[in-house]
Amino acid sequence: MKKKLLSVVLSAAMVSGILAGCGEAAPAANDAAAPAAEASEAAPAEDTAPAEAGSGKVYLLNFKPETDEAWQELAATYTEQTGVPVTVLTAADGQYSTTLQSEMAKSEAPTIFNIGNATAAQTWDEYTYDLKDSALYNHLTDKSLTVEYNGKVAAVANCYECYGIIYNKTILGDYCTMDNAVVSSIDEINSLDTLVAVAEDINNRVDEINEQFGYELTEAFASAGLDDGSSWRFSGHLANMPLYYEFKDDNVDLIAGEGEITGKYLDNFKKVWDMYVNTSEADPMTLNSGAYNAETEFGMGEAVFYQNGDWEFSALTNEENGYTVTADDLAMMPIYFGVDDANEGLCVGTENHWAVNAKAPQEDIDSTLAFLEWVITSDEGRDAITNKMGLSAPFDTFTGDYASNNAFAACAGEYMANGKTSVAWSFNATPNVDDWRADVVAALTAYTTGSGDWSAVEKAFTEGWAEQWKLAEEAANN
Repeated sequence: MKKKLLSVVLSAAMVSGILAGCGEAAPAANDAAAPAAEASEAAPAEDTAPAEAGSGKVYLLNFKPETDEAWQELAATYTEQTGVPVTVLTAADGQYSTTLQSEMAKSEAPTIFNIGNATAAQTWDEYTYDLKDSALYNHLTDKSLTVEYNGKVAAVANCYECYGIIYNKTILGDYCTMDNAVVSSIDEINSLDTLVAVAEDINNRVDEINEQFGYELTEAFASAGLDDGSSWRFSGHLANMPLYYEFKDDNVDLIAGEGEITGKYLDNFKKVWDMYVNTSEADPMTLNSGAYNAETEFGMGEAVFYQNGDWEFSALTNEENGYTVTADDLAMMPIYFGVDDANEGLCVGTENHWAVNAKAPQEDIDSTLAFLEWVITSDEGRDAITNKMGLSAPFDTFTGDYASNNAFAACAGEYMANGKTSVAWSFNATPNVDDWRADVVAALTAYTTGSGDWSAVEKAFTEGWAEQWKLAEEAANN
């Protein structure tokens, strides 16, 4: 870590080549994984020419705002090489569903759009082109990374991600050496109760830590922003935890979900949320103001913990951002939830699946399929996905120089290799996702500011889920 005052971490097949760098020391790759990794280095996928670009046009409605710049550059490069016009529109945070509905109603509708789950595939069934014979599907390393609906491959995953609690292992490791520290090793942080105790102790000893080690720490956890640009971390990713464990208890499909939930684990949600708020410097009264930037706080070494995903690796290690953290400082632990902490791994999955608009003119469909093939086979496309967007791609073409170097993805692989169970992305079953999340955030904000109580959060979570599920089914059937 660059200290200002002292000069100062999927399936096993997908992660075998990146099992390194998580926690206090990088684990050695196991013997079974080593030959595969060596082979990929020795024989990276060839830079193949794109399929016939065709005479159509391509319009990508991008789901991830943080990748907009890279997609704009990639689109321009492809147009320059082939003459095929490629348009990229990136939806604002939390506005994808609304933007998609609006754009699909236009005569010049997107030819590529995002499908998050089977519910969305049902909603957009008439618009999803069967990708079973596409290069995208053929190059998938794991054919389960698709959304299948109505007898067709409606969408194919374009990245595979993990999330949990990002932590600065340099600062946390130094804390562990202090007198009266709650733990003497990062490895001892393996339960919610322990994490809460560590976070509270760090937050209470910020000045002592800074004086002893030369940091500029201000808080244990980075701010838990409830504005539109940040609240999805909690109404989506943290909310996944009670959904996952409830579905698991009831033998419900962890991804498809069901129309009614009881909220049996919302007390655990509350305990984690209270930890986030109470061990941060951010004012609970203004968390929805948009005044906080948790990435910057963590990146500048002001916070030890930050709930987010592996997509943050690229931003945190981009020298142009001026952050003081380095790749060597970064690791990720599970969002310990007080249910099955001993066996819990990171949250692994995706809500990012490319779908191709079946109602587009055939020439546009052909050009769109050619463009997507180029993205996952060309040097330019693979470099953009891996190095500029910082994503872990689920295609067999991403080997050698284009294999993920994401330390957080490595953490996911290490937890899996150690027998931990990855937490499925059960929030993919969320009905009318934007509306449900907005209601949860409103109730969570009221609770946090003291103008409401926790029962309102529980009501928004459970009764709101049932209502939005019903509305989604009615819309799909009309």
